[in-house]
Amino acid sequence: MSGHLRVPLVTPGTNPELAEVEGRIMAERGRVSLLYQVLLNSGPIASGWERMLTAVRNQTCIPADLRELIILRVAVLNRAAFEFEAHAPIARREGVSEEKIAAVKENALSSVFAPEEALVLELTDAMTREINVPDTLFTRLREIFDDKGLVEVVATVAAYNMVSRFLVALNISH
Repeated sequence: MSGHLRVPLVTPGTNPELAEVEGRIMAERGRVSLLYQVLLNSGPIASGWERMLTAVRNQTCIPADLRELIILRVAVLNRAAFEFEAHAPIARREGVSEEKIAAVKENALSSVFAPEEALVLELTDAMTREINVPDTLFTRLREIFDDKGLVEVVATVAAYNMVSRFLVALNISH
């Protein structure tokens, strides 16, 4: 990302109208991160974002290590360094190996991934690069996921595409 932040940061506690959403962000995340300080330029967007991303991150049946692989892959494909840097430590904490963290950066999917990981990363690539998901890929996903799982894995890929595109468009970086 080049250039400076394209909108100002909102310092938590400076706008009484944002107190409720700031409180929810603090309760869920423990801090109001740089991303949320940007999102707080719009209270409704920050609020909806917090609810959606909390559901995606903390309330699905997708295993945490698999979720973090998806997030890292989306970050790589969308050139969202901030997202990658934010989630690599979380991936490590959830048991993703250094070898796999390095492998998500490669153009082609590596044999280092377990079959289920490779399949979900194939979905991530299709949704992020091509938009359309081939029926053959979806048939293979159905062998692993029920309808709830399918909605949750697709929503995870979609949500983090939203995150990365927001970060890149507004030049959010460390």
